[in-house]
Amino acid sequence: MTIPIASRNHTLSTLDFQGASSAAAAKIMKMDIEKLTKLIPCQEERVAFSQDMDGFYILFTRYLDEKAKGTKIDWEKIQSPSNEQIVPYADIPTSSSTSDLTKLAVLKLNGGLGTTMGCVGPKSAIEVRDNMTFLDLSVRQIEYLNKKHDVSVPFILMNSFNTDDDTKRIVQKYATHNIDIITFNQSRHPRIKKETLLPVPRTPDSPIEQWYPPGHGDLYESLYNSGLLDQLLSQGKEYLFVSNVDNLGATVDLNILHHMIESGSEFLMEVTDKTKADIKGGTLIDYNGQIRLLEIAQVPDEHVEDFKSIKKFKIFNTNNLWIDLKATKRIMDEESLDLEIIVNHKTTDHGEKVIQLETAVGSGIKHFKQAHGINVPRTRFLPVKSTSDLFLVTSNLYSLIHGELIINSKRMFNNVPLIKLGEDFKKVQAFLQRFKSIPHILELDHLTVTGDVTFGNNVELRGTVIIVANHGERIDIPSGSILENKVVSGNLRILDH
Repeated sequence: MTIPIASRNHTLSTLDFQGASSAAAAKIMKMDIEKLTKLIPCQEERVAFSQDMDGFYILFTRYLDEKAKGTKIDWEKIQSPSNEQIVPYADIPTSSSTSDLTKLAVLKLNGGLGTTMGCVGPKSAIEVRDNMTFLDLSVRQIEYLNKKHDVSVPFILMNSFNTDDDTKRIVQKYATHNIDIITFNQSRHPRIKKETLLPVPRTPDSPIEQWYPPGHGDLYESLYNSGLLDQLLSQGKEYLFVSNVDNLGATVDLNILHHMIESGSEFLMEVTDKTKADIKGGTLIDYNGQIRLLEIAQVPDEHVEDFKSIKKFKIFNTNNLWIDLKATKRIMDEESLDLEIIVNHKTTDHGEKVIQLETAVGSGIKHFKQAHGINVPRTRFLPVKSTSDLFLVTSNLYSLIHGELIINSKRMFNNVPLIKLGEDFKKVQAFLQRFKSIPHILELDHLTVTGDVTFGNNVELRGTVIIVANHGERIDIPSGSILENKVVSGNLRILDH
């Protein structure tokens, strides 16, 4: 079809305008970064800040370029991964080779705060089980691993500027423990005004809300720039097991480590079967014959429902990753790392609309040789993102052994109960006040609780239980109650005597 001259000129002028706008935004951002860098008096701090800003500027100019071109993923090119690209865990040979552990380091992504659950400070400092925090459980796991196999696997925490100070204070209590704990910081990037793409006015010491940690995809850059990557390699470490600090199922697995070494894979991603509760999790795809991570932020609007479907995309990324450190060094030396940009829209405390440009560590899979997914049991994905998750891990559904949560052998079913706690339970403090003790749930399938509800001691829940206290109502579940396939609503007050 021939485009009329007027329309063609309009199209060209629009592209020219977008290009000019992008160039102007890039120039202003560059000037702002240079001005900020000059304000830092300490040479060492200036170098670190400059490295952060270099990474940010590359991300920002890539974002401008993609925004101008409208480069979304081509949905028609997406294929399901092949059998070689995703290997079932059951097909991996078992291994008891402890010598593999001498080449391993373990890293927890520790950049997040506990604000979603109403807590102040690092999420890793939230108590999750038997008065122990996420950090306590992780340290106990590595201590036991090292003692059992007579090895010295280092434990690394990648902090953000939000969590670094508190985390360093917390880990001091492990000084007498026989474990090598290393902390380092990921980058700090500036927020951008959504409408103008201009920098939010700031100084190097400006309020924290004007900065953000750019997602866990920053791991590669921060490992490299901090010197920690070279340090680990010099100590003979060749493999890095990475996971979210709040995933209590992410423990060192000798079988997966040995499979990685034997297969020559430079990158393994643990995936697990998708359920309707996992609709937003990233998934592995075959794209032009290459394995890639697909996140919901990359999906065109008209295909979001397809992405959420458990028929088309049957697995999702647990963010348990096994990464070859020598390969990481090669990729970073070649400056070939190109991670998909995730645009995160935020509103500041002052009501200003801003954007954060982030990346995901799993999207690095496309850069590594022989990279593939391992379809692991659901037990290796046990995140605590909400008080509904906290309910599960503090219940009798799990036993705690050497810092690892093991599902109770008395549970008759393979699946984990679906828990939906309402707004009144959202914050940890409120959650704790509403349970005199966590109910017994070995025979529970589904629990929904909304409204002003409290639980007494030694309550047992079985089957499907729904408890609804409407506005102005209150329900107290008496101590010793057994609720099996029950719907409870209205008012139920238990008076203390």
